[in-house]
Amino acid sequence: MNKLYLLIGLLVMISISSCADRRINSTQQNKQKELSTLFEMMSGEFSSEEQANQDSLFYNINLVMFPIWETDKTAKWLYVEQAVTKFIDKPYRQRVYRVSMTENNIIESSVFELPAPTRFVHAWKNPAIFDQINTDSLIVRQGCAVFLTKDKQCFSGSTKDQDCKSTLRGATYATSKVSICQDEIISWDQGWDGEDQQVWGAETKGYIFKRKQ
Repeated sequence: MNKLYLLIGLLVMISISSCADRRINSTQQNKQKELSTLFEMMSGEFSSEEQANQDSLFYNINLVMFPIWETDKTAKWLYVEQAVTKFIDKPYRQRVYRVSMTENNIIESSVFELPAPTRFVHAWKNPAIFDQINTDSLIVRQGCAVFLTKDKQCFSGSTKDQDCKSTLRGATYATSKVSICQDEIISWDQGWDGEDQQVWGAETKGYIFKRKQ
């Protein structure tokens, strides 16, 4: 009889463990699906032209986020280029984003600078150029990662506190707030001085980028 009870107990434990493993696997699969969905939303070409036409405080900005290094199974990578549309051949920002899932199931979009960025202007038109460098060549912007969570059909998040250091136009740190939906990205970047006074960036709201058709 004791052996029977022992066998039953063992089977129950195995069943509980199996259920727990299935729940963990299901959660991981759902989070990876979220990551893929976000990556698709981020990928593409966007413009703030509509906002600029309605509000003279905002420039007409062209934003391109192009998938690179797609064979990497550990993370998803984007080449990011922003330029005033009037001067589209002279982007004011070139970055690489590494989009991955943290251990806490929060999506992290890490930010990197490129070595000799001018050679990558409009590089999405010739993606093979990214084969000339690898992830080790990138320069990480410490503390500037944006952490995103799903909110209904969109993803939203921000940088952490004053972690993203900046010296641009007298700033000591920068903050970024982002909302990413199917065909729209709202990005609000601001620079702050040592007394927490804003020294650059939009003052009232973020830039609204619409996906180009």
